[in-house]
Amino acid sequence: MKTVQKILVLIVVFILTNTYLNARTKNGFDISNATIDRNQILSGGPAKDGIPSIDNPKFVDIKDVNYLKDDDIVIGVVYKGIKRAYPTRILVWHEIVNDTLDDLHVAVTYCPLCGTAMVFDRYIDKQLRSFGVSGLLYQSDVLMYDRQTNSLWSQLAMESVSGKSVGKKLKWLPSAHLTFKAWRDKYPKSQVLSLNTGYSRNYSATAYKSYLTSDEVMFPVPKNRDELSNKAWVVGVIIDGIAKAYDVTKLPHNKTIKDKVGNTDILITYDKDKNHPMVMNKHNKEIASVLVYWFAWQAFYPNTSLYK
Repeated sequence: MKTVQKILVLIVVFILTNTYLNARTKNGFDISNATIDRNQILSGGPAKDGIPSIDNPKFVDIKDVNYLKDDDIVIGVVYKGIKRAYPTRILVWHEIVNDTLDDLHVAVTYCPLCGTAMVFDRYIDKQLRSFGVSGLLYQSDVLMYDRQTNSLWSQLAMESVSGKSVGKKLKWLPSAHLTFKAWRDKYPKSQVLSLNTGYSRNYSATAYKSYLTSDEVMFPVPKNRDELSNKAWVVGVIIDGIAKAYDVTKLPHNKTIKDKVGNTDILITYDKDKNHPMVMNKHNKEIASVLVYWFAWQAFYPNTSLYK
């Protein structure tokens, strides 16, 4: 009888220990000091690095690109004369590209569930970071991790949410979101991310096709605002901590409008043919912005103002 009791006690201890550990770790990441609700850190399905980042990107001269259509979307980065385009057709399979342009080290990130392509500086606290895909989501948005500290980072929140780097901020860099044709016309001597990624993927396929044509979300997010449908496209900006969104259907085609975010005067243009938003300050310096589904923007920034 005593043996049976000991076995039962051991089973209970085992269950409680595993429950405790599972509450503090997910996909191998320590989330015990998470600044977000641990219950809202969800598995997207793949394991850590199950979606492999591109860490040694190769590029093709744009004149030799034969694997993109004119209306394919690319994310463009320009720095010190270097012009590179990263097709979302490739990014959707990898979500992160760790790249270097001269002395600028960038992480080109893409979350297909939120529609968000954002570029960040990889130098944080004077340490160069390399980012990977954790396989976890928060409010339907990709949680990245850095290989130096194994900390989790939220793309849309632009900060570390757990681990040794918790609370550290990402520096958001301006990038272009536009069609391949528009990029090619503007930068005929640029480079484009190659299909030679080191991985076997069907880059010609349209991933998430059914998701893209539905207004439904795949993972639950808080419903804070209902002015727009879930997957209405908005241009999101954050200036001095103030978030604002611009419904692209309310922006006049290829005409510049003046607006104010906090104390900052801005100019915003949206070319619907090129699917290209651009936000500038009054000194014609580009301000980082992102095309994003409304459901995701309002989840992360519930107090966002909405341009009317």
